[in-house]
Amino acid sequence: MKFIDEAEIDVAAGDGGPGAVSFRREAHVPFGGPNGGDGARGGSVVLTADEQVGTLLQFRFKPRWQAEHGEKGGRTDCNGKSGEDLHLKVPVGTVVYDLETQEVLADLHTKGQTVVVAKGGRGGLGNMNFATPWDQAPRKAQPGEPGERRHLRFELKLLADVGILGFPNAGKSTFIAAVSRAKPKIADYPFTTLVPNLGVVKVDDDRSFLMADIPGLIPGAASGAGLGVRFLKHVERTRVLLHLVTVQDEDIDLLSRYDALMKEVRLFDESIARRAQIVAVSQIDLPDARAAWELYKPLFAERGIELRGVSAVTGEGVRELVFALDSALRSAPPVELLTSTLSVDDGD
Repeated sequence: MKFIDEAEIDVAAGDGGPGAVSFRREAHVPFGGPNGGDGARGGSVVLTADEQVGTLLQFRFKPRWQAEHGEKGGRTDCNGKSGEDLHLKVPVGTVVYDLETQEVLADLHTKGQTVVVAKGGRGGLGNMNFATPWDQAPRKAQPGEPGERRHLRFELKLLADVGILGFPNAGKSTFIAAVSRAKPKIADYPFTTLVPNLGVVKVDDDRSFLMADIPGLIPGAASGAGLGVRFLKHVERTRVLLHLVTVQDEDIDLLSRYDALMKEVRLFDESIARRAQIVAVSQIDLPDARAAWELYKPLFAERGIELRGVSAVTGEGVRELVFALDSALRSAPPVELLTSTLSVDDGD
């Protein structure tokens, strides 16, 4: 299934049904009173976070959604039937924006959470509600109220514990494939990863964590270069960052490459750059990468950073890196979530 992490849709709640104007017409009742029923409420548009949904694909090809209208009131005191609510399932981690006001309507970060993004219109009262001693045969009824309409933008932000960052060909996909059951595309050319990959990393029999492989970044990513901010947003909710650096095109300056990557992260969101992070040289099974690792370890140490080495091909340093990530997660604080303007009901 194609991975889609952004979508814009129009939603419309159902209109309320109008009240009825009607009078009793029964035999042997010469002065029958009003008996027009009430119109019914229109259906609302409800979003639910579902862990079985992994993409916003369905909204790309169907940008307009309409809930059912309420029925109009009937004769003989009969009220109309309420319109059915329209329930839409979105991936866990979906942020809902109102495009007209730019407000965050909801942050659906937990499975089962629901939010009403468009309320159905109230039904109108029938003429039986307007009878008075001085007007026993009212010929008026209320129209139904229109349902709410909104222009929404969905933005999916992956909920992962660890996010892997690095420039193209840094070995991110190879690493996540080695420590989890994720099956990313792996090749020896840049930008083989075009969508984020998620994998569950098992630490021991009792502990595991979720890791996200973010597509490769390039200088200027925070301004939209390359894959740009489209995928930088997926590290917003990670609690620990794993930076993978390696030798590229005989360039062994690992420190400059790390600084360039952190610059893009800071430009995107300064708070992300302050999160717990681990830096590792990947592909140390290659002589140049191993030599660069040994050369730059003391330079990183001067900044208080332990430069680790790892080879996903031979397995060297892999388990040690997994344990280090797990240890960092134990002490990392939770990520602050966005504030919703609509009431969100928690699921199970």
